[in-house]
Amino acid sequence: MYKILYNIGMKVGIFCNKATKKFDSVQKELFRLLRERGVEYATYYSVEEIGQTDVLIVLGGDGTILKTAIEAGRQGVLLLGINAGNLGFLTEFEADEAKSAVDLLCNRRYVTEKRSVLEITVSGKKYYALNEATFHRHYDEAADNNVVAVTAEIDGKRVDKIVGDGIIVSTPTGSTAYSLSAGGPILTPDIAAFILTPVCAHSLHNRPVVYADTSVMRIFLAEEGASLTLYCDGKYIGEIFGNDDVVLRKADFSVGFIRRPDSNFFDKLLFKLNKWSE
Repeated sequence: MYKILYNIGMKVGIFCNKATKKFDSVQKELFRLLRERGVEYATYYSVEEIGQTDVLIVLGGDGTILKTAIEAGRQGVLLLGINAGNLGFLTEFEADEAKSAVDLLCNRRYVTEKRSVLEITVSGKKYYALNEATFHRHYDEAADNNVVAVTAEIDGKRVDKIVGDGIIVSTPTGSTAYSLSAGGPILTPDIAAFILTPVCAHSLHNRPVVYADTSVMRIFLAEEGASLTLYCDGKYIGEIFGNDDVVLRKADFSVGFIRRPDSNFFDKLLFKLNKWSE
């Protein structure tokens, strides 16, 4: 399937979002540039297809990156993101920079960056998140009170009981996502930590907590009969009940990204935050 030319020395895959025609022009330009350089590639349209590749060029926004990240991380596949979406915190190039992206890849003048992954175990079943795990109150029309009380423990020590809409447990990558919107701090990607962020807490003493990613967190429902809804990277997972054993720790794999040698997290942060504020 692959023909290695241009001394690229690796297998290249391209992940495209087939749900929209919005990216067609960028996709066609990317295909043209790769063919010009004699680089053959495989095109993937679903996560299940990803395989037998060294680098996966992801064409889309942060949502498309998140869709592919866990499977790529498990397989040790490096991600190179081209932003054909909206915000694009996780992508390295904008839609009009396809040529620069291909040149970087072909010339092998890039650096790699590893991002930690959160592992969430619910009564023995494992889920993974690059950004965050969100435990949100489950709305019950018949209930008199729709807030939820969640108790968090880190390494067996009680952190707090948080009463409100729920909690977010975020990686450094996710610190610029939902956690940030809920008032959490921004962490640089190289910090070995996770963040516990309350969502609309009913007490002013509840504040975000940054803790070491070598620690293990457990969460409990503080009230009998209550339930939570679990989302991983914004994807609905299911409900959690009082008898579920919920454990969060750092996964034994990471997600690797291809970056420009002069890539600057703070430049990107300021640019994206200003764009986000428009």
